[in-house]
Amino acid sequence: MRTHDDLPAWSARAAAWIRDYHAGLRDRPVRARIRPGDLLAALPPAAPDAPEDPDAIFADFERLIPGALTHWQHPRFFAYFPANASPASMLAEQLVAGIAAQGMLWQTSPAATELEQGMMIWLRGALGLPDGMTGTIHDSATTATLSAVLTMRERALGFAGLTDGLSGAPLLRIYASAHTHSSVDKAVRLAGIGQANLIKIPTRADLSMDPDALGAAIAADRAAGHVPAGVVFCAGGTGVGAFDAIGECLPRCDGLPTHLDAAWAGSAMVCPEFRDLWDGAAGCESIVLNPHKWMGAQFDCAVQFMRDPTDQVNTLGLRPDYLRTLEGEDVVNFNEWTVPLGRRFRALKLWFVLRAYGLDGIRSRIRDHVDWAEALCERLRDVDGLVIASEPRLALFSFACAEGDDATEALVQAINADGRVYLTQTRHDGRLVIRVSVGSWDCTRDDVMCVAEVVENLMRAGAGAVASG
Repeated sequence: MRTHDDLPAWSARAAAWIRDYHAGLRDRPVRARIRPGDLLAALPPAAPDAPEDPDAIFADFERLIPGALTHWQHPRFFAYFPANASPASMLAEQLVAGIAAQGMLWQTSPAATELEQGMMIWLRGALGLPDGMTGTIHDSATTATLSAVLTMRERALGFAGLTDGLSGAPLLRIYASAHTHSSVDKAVRLAGIGQANLIKIPTRADLSMDPDALGAAIAADRAAGHVPAGVVFCAGGTGVGAFDAIGECLPRCDGLPTHLDAAWAGSAMVCPEFRDLWDGAAGCESIVLNPHKWMGAQFDCAVQFMRDPTDQVNTLGLRPDYLRTLEGEDVVNFNEWTVPLGRRFRALKLWFVLRAYGLDGIRSRIRDHVDWAEALCERLRDVDGLVIASEPRLALFSFACAEGDDATEALVQAINADGRVYLTQTRHDGRLVIRVSVGSWDCTRDDVMCVAEVVENLMRAGAGAVASG
């Protein structure tokens, strides 16, 4: 593995290991069963001075690493949201690693830039978005949301913040619901707007942002001399899958720029029957979704669509002489659309995935996951001592123990100690709840229903056994 001549044999060995790894995932516990510091203690205290035998390196990899992993590609991983890696995506990433292109400018990698443009066109059509929208691929939704919030800031300040700083600037306000992801809070902090100026708008019974409360908050801030800068909507909140009624809220935004966080749920919009959930999305100025969550294009791959990228480019772009494109200043250089200068060739895996499985293949998987989540929810609804805390929104729902938070916490710990499935918890409506998020690329209906088997077994064992599990 030290020279290019070594690569064919070692790449074949790695590919075989990956095949066997995935074939055997159901036999592994989903979460790592080690204690903090165990792997670190197994490593030598310093790097070797002399080259080591590749066989020894690979043997140590096999000995140390798999057992210290939480297996995100496990078909019974139902925690957080999926971070899928389809075989087609893995192959593309292997090629990207070998090419090792740096796509910061068109001229540093024309293929990376133009394939990215092409994939944005393909995805725009697949999602039913308007023809005029364009966009770029970021590492994560956090970066895309930060980019959108920075752009909101500069629009509100007449682009003076970039040169003059924020000292002495008016107090800016960003509006979002309590169900938006913490990346919105982080963006407001990093943009210098301040956590206290992220105004969380009350939600209605269906967990959507209250349009009247949004309009009233914006009007009140203007009357107080503050400067409203933008609104962030939610489509598929991380906790329990909340969706804002975007179409109802847009008329109450008083002309402010809007950004839609659809990181998880956005991929489901390749299925036309789900698009009512984000009705009004086409009216937003910015939208982010993560194909690495539910489309099989492995992390990192977050797509941001924009109605017009000009303001974001004017906010984030910087063009010193050494970054000028001599072929023409109107050439797209995607580093100007986001925070980092360096850029990976992320479009290749999207190209491979969309062609290898087709939109119909991706739609079929998503529809199955939604159906299986609903079936699991109905089965858990009949389990004595459980309550459904939030109904399925696409492939996400939550449940809890009727006895209260202590029993729910004991149950989720016992579920994860069992090892067959992995679930996580959150708080909803003042109680601790257990989330089920179906979306693993290779999961089957039997894998999903395994959640019910585990929970039913633990509940039959009794509260005392669960608490001690």
